[in-house]
Parts: sequence; C-alpha cells; structure tokens
Amino acid sequence: MDRIDPTQPCPNLPPQAQRLGTGLSRMRTVCLMLLTFLSLPCDLWAAENPSNYPSRAVKLILPYAAGGFTDQASRVVSDSLTRSLGQPFILESKAGGGGRIGAEYITKVAPDGYELLMTTNGTHTYMAVTEKNLSYDPIKDFTPISLIGTYGLLMVINPSIPAQNLGEFIKYARANPGRLNYATSGVGSGLHFAGELFKSMADVNMVHIPYKGSGPGMQDVIAGTCQVIFDGGAKPFVDAGKVRLLATTSGKRDPRYPQMPTMGEAALTGFDLTYWLGLMGPKGLPKEIQMKLNAAIKTALADPDVQGKLNGMGLNLVGSSPEALVADIKQETEKLRAIAASIPGGVQ
Repeated sequence: MDRIDPTQPCPNLPPQAQRLGTGLSRMRTVCLMLLTFLSLPCDLWAAENPSNYPSRAVKLILPYAAGGFTDQASRVVSDSLTRSLGQPFILESKAGGGGRIGAEYITKVAPDGYELLMTTNGTHTYMAVTEKNLSYDPIKDFTPISLIGTYGLLMVINPSIPAQNLGEFIKYARANPGRLNYATSGVGSGLHFAGELFKSMADVNMVHIPYKGSGPGMQDVIAGTCQVIFDGGAKPFVDAGKVRLLATTSGKRDPRYPQMPTMGEAALTGFDLTYWLGLMGPKGLPKEIQMKLNAAIKTALADPDVQGKLNGMGLNLVGSSPEALVADIKQETEKLRAIAASIPGGVQ
C-alpha cells in the first residue's frame, strides 16, 4: 500500500474535501508553531520585555582589578541592587589597559541590561584626553545610567616638611623651587593631573617622579625620597602618622575628614579635581531599563547602611540623572584637555 502524506490533499477526494483537508493541515501547522513558541522558557520571555527586567542575574563589569576601590564600592552598590530588584547583581573584573579593556567590552555586548559597566572617570574622561586612538566614544557608545558618587585625592606630604597646612606648604615650595619631588602613578594618571594643576595654580616648581602605581610612590614619600603625593588611598598612612594630610583635591570635603578643608577652601580658590564612580550600559539600552536602574541606584543611596559604608570609603553620594552624568563627562573632559595642554611634554 502506498504511504499517505498527511500534508497533501488526497487525490481520490472531491475538490471541496481536498480544500478542507488542506485548510486543516495548515491550521495544524500553525497550532504546532504556536505551542512551540508558548513552550519557550519564561526567562526568555521576560528578557524580551523591558517591563519584566531583570528576570535573571546581571553582570556588573569592573574595568579594574578586584580588591581595589572601585571593586569595594561596587560591592556595596551591587548588594543593594540585588535586594531592590530581586535578581543577583554579580561583579566581574575585566581589568587591563588602565580600564580600557572592560570599557571596550561593554560597547560590544547586547543592549539588554544584563551586562553593565561600573566604572570611574578614568575610562570616560582621562582616557579621552590621554589616549590618541581610543577605540570607543565615551558618550556615543554608552547609555548613561547614574553618577553614583564623587571623591577627591588626598594631598599628603612627608612629615619632615615644615608645613602644617596648605598655605604654609605653598610658601615653603615657593622658597625652594625645584627641590621638592611629587610622586604619581604614572604619566597621564589622575595623580599627575592633580600635581600639575597644583603647580600651575599655586605657582610652584616641583619635580614630577612617575611610578608604576601609587603604592611605590607612597612608600617613597614616607621614606622621604619624594615629598608630596596626591593619593585616594592615603588614609591608612595618614591615620598612622606616616604622612601629613593637607587637603583634598575635590570641591567637597572628604566625609572621612570633615574638618579638613578642600584645596579650594584652604588656599587655591577654584581648585577642583574630582573623581567619580558611575554606572553605564551599552549603547541602545531601552529607556525603561535605563530609568529602572537609575531609580534603583537612588534607592540604594538613600539607605543609611549604604551611605555609611560608601562615606567610609571617602565617597560623597550623588545619584544623578543620566543627563547630568553626560554633562559632567563633557565638562570634565574639556577641563582635563586644558590641564594636559599645560603639562610640559604632554600626557600621551
């Protein structure tokens, strides 16, 4: 007996019956396709619908090594996001190139909100100034979410220097041109920019000594080989009395040292070199997801426990709108370009 193909009309049936059979066959095919679609996993459905975001774990990509300041602060924020949004926010370090590798990575991921960038202005303003061939546009290739907080570097000196405050140090430096060394973590680093802006505004002549990281530089300030460093990680050495704190580079006082004036308050009106921690997504992130994350950041920063932990790291909390973050990046980049233009030998 010949085998019957159920998808083909039977040749022995009248035309009306053949048309009916063909219609039923098509209906059967459509039903099978619908059942297949409805059987897709629930999390795939949710991923397609921004209103259900997040439906699974979210990766926060850190462009710096684990254990550093960005990692520590990001853990506080990620824990709060996990609680408020109901899905794990997991930190993953993609360090290298001064932060460039992690930032580049985010520009290539799907804009679905499941991989985000927790970064500092190092990848979005400093690199725009110091890198000749940066592979990404700090504004066009990202979706801004929120500027989480700002912090300044601590200006510290070797205790042997006869200066108890910033004004006295400036007088001492002017009286000893070219005899003071300031340490940095390298040419074009934030520490380098801070030192050059200070030299310009204070009208002093200090010698730049670049190191491979702020750690070795700090050790030489403690030893007296260098006399000055601008370093966000100086607190343990300040508290131990190994260096003397003069001021902070930020426009706001460090929450850990509320009695210590900023450099602008102490002697150099208008001095403000502020660093920040912010959350970014890839270009094309849906507006609904962007604003849901922005609201979650603001909720986190309103939590007294989160506030205490981040203030304890030296962060002044912000929780900005996406638009404010973009405006800050543009303004800061222009400021850094002006500083870089004044540095002998450049920063690239």
